[in-house]
Amino acid sequence: MGALGHFFAAQPAGTPSLRLEAERGGVQVSTPLPQEGAERTFSGRGHRDPVSAYTLINNQIYLDVEGPQHSAPLNQEDVLMRVFVTGATGFVGSAVVDELLRAGHAVLGLARTDAAAAALQAAGAEVHRGSLEDADSLRAGVEGVDGVIHTAFNHDFSRFAENARTESRAIDALGQALRGSARPLVVTSGFAVLASGPVCVETDEPIPASDHYPRASEATAMKYVVEGVPVSVVRLPPTVHGEGDHGFVPRVIAFARQHGVSPYIGDGSNRWAAVHRHDAARVFRLALECGASGARYHAVAEEGLFFRQIAETVGTRLGVPVTSVSKEQAPSHFEWLAPFVGMNMAASSEHTRDALGWTPMRPDLLADLRDADYFG
Repeated sequence: MGALGHFFAAQPAGTPSLRLEAERGGVQVSTPLPQEGAERTFSGRGHRDPVSAYTLINNQIYLDVEGPQHSAPLNQEDVLMRVFVTGATGFVGSAVVDELLRAGHAVLGLARTDAAAAALQAAGAEVHRGSLEDADSLRAGVEGVDGVIHTAFNHDFSRFAENARTESRAIDALGQALRGSARPLVVTSGFAVLASGPVCVETDEPIPASDHYPRASEATAMKYVVEGVPVSVVRLPPTVHGEGDHGFVPRVIAFARQHGVSPYIGDGSNRWAAVHRHDAARVFRLALECGASGARYHAVAEEGLFFRQIAETVGTRLGVPVTSVSKEQAPSHFEWLAPFVGMNMAASSEHTRDALGWTPMRPDLLADLRDADYFG
């Protein structure tokens, strides 16, 4: 039935009808709304997703607002789900918060600092003070919400193993708090956890955590499926791009600027999948709303760009030469990033698009590198 079906089934008998709420909000509904828990396809201004009728109503309200900004829900009765989001002020997490609010959900965002709390309030979300290291704060955040989206991770790669252990403990705290409640948990992962192959697909199992790659978010989360938690995983590519990007591509640019050359490893034919942050945010929302328990989804707009293409675009924009380096030479240029630069991380999102009705709509990576403020 999905998270939305469970949510509607739990509503009290006196809850006003969706048709009445829609008409009161000034939204015209010309066809009967679907039965509880059913899904429809809403086609609106560049938007086509399978969503609940209630999300349909709120999307009509929010997508008709001029510009990218969202409005807070019209009133408490218009809120669909209350969602706890970790990493809520991060590069991906802030886009997820915006996507949820625009769809009519209420958001409770985890905030470690005063600055994060202020940013959440400015976005229209509620603030929950805590951190990944504080398991009690995570358990408290789960209380009174209808679902959880976990996007937080400390990307200090000098402490990668320690940060991976912290994340696993955090997911355990969330999973234990959700046990037996049928409330969905959506967890973030990536493609570096998969065995290297031509193209990763959603059914590929992650490789076991090891000293080489200690992150175990998928395995940690999936063990709660048998304990009554509808868990799904959203895998992100190595290049989630867009305004405010501070991930791998900005580091590639910084190293090229520092060394006066933009290299690739070998012939540069290893491929990186890519997605715009706002397209990725829609995958998280759809996984929450109508994802299947135990499913893995790929937030991938571009199946794979040759890393050589990225290096060439960077070189052109910086006006520095583009060259090949060996695997042994790569660490002297890319430092900690070298193992990732040499990986083949191409991935398909065919199943995700079919299962969630998702279609990416934002600029691709090379367009962003040409037009966005990556070189300012």
